[in-house]
Amino acid sequence: MKHTKRLTALCLAGALVLGLAACGGKKDPESVGSAAPGGKDPAPAQTSTYRQLYSSEVETMNYLTTTTFENLRIPANVVDTLIEYDRYGVVQPSLAESWESNEDASEWTFHIRKGVKWVDKTGAEVAEVKAQDWVDAAYYILDANNDSGSEYNWDVAQVTNAHNYFEYTAYLLALETATDGVDENGNPAKLDEDGDVIEEVAPVAKEDIGVKATDDYTLVYTLDAPCPYFLSMLCWSAFMPVNGEFLESHKDSFGIDNDNLLYCGAYILSDFQPQVQQVLTKNPTYWDKDNIFIDTIQRTYNAEANTLGTTMFLQGEVDEAEISANLLSSLMSSYSDQIHSSRPDTSYSYWYLFNFDPNFDAQYEPENWKKAVNNENFRLSIMHGLDRVNALQVYNPEDPESELSNTITPLAFASASKDYAYYGGLDKYTDGDTFDTAKALEYKEKAMSELSAAGATFPVKVYVRYNPSTSNWADECQLVEQQLENALGSDYIDVIVEAGPDTGFLGAIRRTGNYGLMKCNWGADFSDASAFIVDPFKEGSSYSFIFKSEDAQTQAYYQQYLELVAKALKITDDDEARYETFAQAEAVLLDHGFAIPMHTSSKVYSFSLLNPFEGPYAAFGFATYRFKGQHLLEKSMGMEEFHAAYEQWLIERDAAVAAQ
Repeated sequence: MKHTKRLTALCLAGALVLGLAACGGKKDPESVGSAAPGGKDPAPAQTSTYRQLYSSEVETMNYLTTTTFENLRIPANVVDTLIEYDRYGVVQPSLAESWESNEDASEWTFHIRKGVKWVDKTGAEVAEVKAQDWVDAAYYILDANNDSGSEYNWDVAQVTNAHNYFEYTAYLLALETATDGVDENGNPAKLDEDGDVIEEVAPVAKEDIGVKATDDYTLVYTLDAPCPYFLSMLCWSAFMPVNGEFLESHKDSFGIDNDNLLYCGAYILSDFQPQVQQVLTKNPTYWDKDNIFIDTIQRTYNAEANTLGTTMFLQGEVDEAEISANLLSSLMSSYSDQIHSSRPDTSYSYWYLFNFDPNFDAQYEPENWKKAVNNENFRLSIMHGLDRVNALQVYNPEDPESELSNTITPLAFASASKDYAYYGGLDKYTDGDTFDTAKALEYKEKAMSELSAAGATFPVKVYVRYNPSTSNWADECQLVEQQLENALGSDYIDVIVEAGPDTGFLGAIRRTGNYGLMKCNWGADFSDASAFIVDPFKEGSSYSFIFKSEDAQTQAYYQQYLELVAKALKITDDDEARYETFAQAEAVLLDHGFAIPMHTSSKVYSFSLLNPFEGPYAAFGFATYRFKGQHLLEKSMGMEEFHAAYEQWLIERDAAVAAQ
C-alpha cells in the first residue's frame, strides 16, 4: 500500500521540517535547480565551469566503505541514490521512480528507473543500473572482510539479518588468526590475539539479508521492526548502488581513482590527479541532465587554500572561497556586498561532555575528578557558569549568538506537530540560556560542601583537550578556561587546556577517556528524534562513559534516561508520543548536567558564485554536497541579499511541504 498519513508525518523530520514526496509521484521540474528564491532566474554567468580550491586529498572514493564527508564529496555527485532531496528538503524520486511501504513500515519496495546507465570516466556505457546493484552493495558492505563503517546504518534500520551476517563474517575473519586454547572451564576454544575466547556465531548466508531484487527493476527491503524514517537513510553511502561485476573485477582497487569507479550520477570524474586536480564533467547520459546547469566542476589542490582562497577569488581565479573567522570582520568592511553565510545547517550538533571514566595522567588527578564529575551540583555549576556566546566569537565574531544551540538535538532538525525542541520539557532550554553566573555560584557553594565531605580537594583540575588541526578550537578552549575560572573562581576549579595529537585524535583522546571536559559532536544519518541522543549516550559508547560510573545517583539518572529511550524506540505508530518520550530522555541529560549544548554546524562565511538556497537540502546524508540544480551567478551574494533570499526560501519551503 502507499504511505499512510501517519508515516508521511513521521518522515517530515529534518532540518527546518522536511517534506515527503508522494510515492510514485513525478518529479516537479520546478523543484530542483529552477529559479532562485523569489521566482527570479539567477543571472547566467558566461562560463559553465565552477572553480574551487581544496586542501585535503581524498583517502578513498570507495563509497561502500568510507563514511567521512570529505571522501564522499565526489561519490555524492557521481553516483545517484534511490531518492533525493530538492532545495526545500522535500523527497523526490531519483533512481527509484516510485516506492511504497506496508502498513507498519517494516517492508519497503522500490521501483527502479529503467534505462539508467553505468558509464566509465569517458562516458562510455558499461551496464544498466538494476535492482541487483543495491543487493550487491549490501553484500559487500555487510561483509566484515571489507572493513566498512556503513554497517551501522543497516543496524539502525534493523534490516533483517544485516547485523547477524556482519557478525558471522567477523567471526570467520577472527578464526583466520585464532589460536587453539581453552576457556575458563578448561574446554577447547579458539582464542584471539589477546587470548580472549572467540565466541561461536551461528552461520548466516548473505541471501538471508533482508534486501532482495525480485526482478531487474524491483528492490525490496525487509526490516525486523517498523522504520518510518527509512527513506531519510537512503541519501548516504550505506544505501548506494554498485555494479557487482565491476566491483568483483576491481576488488581492492575499487574507488582508488577515476579508472576504478563507475558513474550513474549527474557528473563523471573525468580527471583525477591527487594533489593536483579533480575535474567533474556533466554526465551526457544522465537521466535528469536537464536539471544540471554547471557543465564542469574544476577542483584544484592547494595546501594553502584556506589562506590564499580569498585573494584568489578577488583576483578572479576561483569562484568560491571560505573566509576564516580572523579575516571576516576586515573583509566585511570592504566586501559586504559579496560575502554571505551558509544556509542554516543542523547536520551536526556539538556539546561539552563530562567524562566519567578518566584515563589521564596522575598529575591531573583522575580520582579527584571522579568525585567531582559524579556530583550533580558540580556539573551544573560548570553548565551555568559557561558563557557560550563568548566562546563562539572565535567562529563568528559578527554574530556569535546566532551560532548557539540550546539542546542536544538541534532546533529545527525534527518536527511532528511542533518542533522536537519543544517536547518533553526541553522548551525551558530552547527558549532560555543556561549561562547564569548567580545560579552557577549557588551550585558551586553546594558542590564545595558536598565534595569536601566526600574527600575531594580544591581546586578541581578540569582537564580540557582539543585537536590542534581543527580551526579555532584552541582559541575556543582558551576562552572557556579564562571565562570559567573568572566566573567560578580559581579556588574552585583549575581549567587545564592541552592539545591532543593532530592525527588519530579520537582514538587517542575521546575513545580512551583521556580528558575531563571536552567538546564532542555527532552527525545525523537520518531524520528522526533518535538521531542525536541515542548512540552517543548508549551503553558501550565512547562518548563520556556515563555507563561506567560507579556512583549510585549518577547511575539512577542514567537508568532513567535508558528506560525512556527504550520506551521511545518502541513507539512507531504515534509521532507525538515518540517525540515526547525522546525529548524526556534528552531532558534527563540536560537537567542533571551530563551535557552542555553549544552549537550546530558553524556558519561558513564565503565568497561564492553559487546561490546557497538553490542546491539540494537535508540535515542528514550528503544531499548538500551535490551540485545538481545549481546555476552560476555573475556576482557573489551579499548578506542583505542573503537574508532576503532566506526569508523567501522559508516561505517557498513551507508551501512545498504543505503541498505534499
